[in-house]
Amino acid sequence: MRLWSINFSYLDQVGIVALWRESLLAKAVLEGKTKGYKMHPQLERFKKSENQIESINTYLSYVLEESVLRGYKFNNGKINFGEINPGIKIEVTEGQLDYEFLHLKNKLKVRSPEDLKRINHIKFAKPCKLFVSVKGPVEAWERMR
Repeated sequence: MRLWSINFSYLDQVGIVALWRESLLAKAVLEGKTKGYKMHPQLERFKKSENQIESINTYLSYVLEESVLRGYKFNNGKINFGEINPGIKIEVTEGQLDYEFLHLKNKLKVRSPEDLKRINHIKFAKPCKLFVSVKGPVEAWERMR
């Protein structure tokens, strides 16, 4: 499971579709509707947020927003719009953003060289709207490869 911290506009088609599916899985886990993935490290920041259900629904709304910009038709009925709070901000370290951006670039080298060209000139990735960047190394929960 990869719940990207970087701005979703950097993702290719495969990445945004996978993010939608994985975010829905994360939502099910946080709502207690599944037995698997409960201890997945990518969920830590949502679990630590003031309201984890609002946080994941808000995150999903940002994934949906990006999909609409691309002309995709994701099922917005999967999001509880009554549990969205655009005021929620979760901190993410600059080290985490740098790590994820490099990780994405490495994936794009293989599966989408055109998308790599589109973002390769960017030195520092912006976070997605849910996150606010703070100084610091890669997050402790990240499983580095």
